[in-house]
Amino acid sequence: MTFALSQFLVFVYCSLLWRGLKFILRKVTGRCELQRICYNNKHGARRSLKIESSLKFSKNELLRSALSVDSDRVEKTIDDIMALKKINPDTNPQLGVSLGASLLQIVGYRALLMQVEKLRREAYDCENQEHEEMLLKLWKELRPDTPLSGRISKQWCEIGFQGSDPKTDFRGMGLLGLHNLLYFAEHDKATALQMLSDSLQPKHKAGLQGGASGYSFAIVGINMTELTYSLLLSGALKTHLYNVAPELPGLTHFQQTFCHLMQEFQRFWVEEDPSDIMEFNRVRAKFQRRIVRQLQDPDAALCPHFSASDLRLVNL
Repeated sequence: MTFALSQFLVFVYCSLLWRGLKFILRKVTGRCELQRICYNNKHGARRSLKIESSLKFSKNELLRSALSVDSDRVEKTIDDIMALKKINPDTNPQLGVSLGASLLQIVGYRALLMQVEKLRREAYDCENQEHEEMLLKLWKELRPDTPLSGRISKQWCEIGFQGSDPKTDFRGMGLLGLHNLLYFAEHDKATALQMLSDSLQPKHKAGLQGGASGYSFAIVGINMTELTYSLLLSGALKTHLYNVAPELPGLTHFQQTFCHLMQEFQRFWVEEDPSDIMEFNRVRAKFQRRIVRQLQDPDAALCPHFSASDLRLVNL
């Protein structure tokens, strides 16, 4: 027997075993798998990830297609699922609410990924007035007391760009990098200004000679944009977003996550105490591994102060 055939037979055996177990559980509990998930798991990643998996691997086309509906069709989709499963909404009113909240998170994550990808693919265009205004606004937020001598200027290096024209630094992440940096500067200005100051005047670790090397604030911001994007793309960010977004995860949740990662990286950089900027890739890789480990916890919330529980949303 070939290895491929033996693997196939094991897969078939496990599939049949799992389906048999589900059948027995339904007979014993009187509830379908979706009901058991909703009733046995609190709202958030623990529930939504299991619902997502259940729908994804279902034999029924209606259930599988539920993962790709638009957000405005979620309510109708839940009604269809309840009818398919022969669940009376009058005697199980909370089930529809719980399923709806989780399905909104699931389809919202997909929509967020598409929105973020669109921004990432849009190149910075110096002929686009909106792009230029955003860039100049970033300067004013980070250097409010220092006029910019010109659009092309070495002054851009003061906020961490590599040369006299920042547009070249946005090539990898497109407009997404600029959107994130501007969001950080506008919505958490005090922290952004402090980080910029720290990047130019490296902090020393208590009791040690020397100190962590400085870094380029804007370039690190673009780098953390890439990290946040890669976590979203891989699905690793689902635990966090399903726990902090009560229903539809949106671009604001993504940008808040970016702001959090910026602050955490600053702390991590000081802890690692690199001798110079040449150690950036090593520190960044180690930081990413730490974040990925945190996100493997189904209760993970990188920014606890943005969590759904803080919004006092109950009975989901």
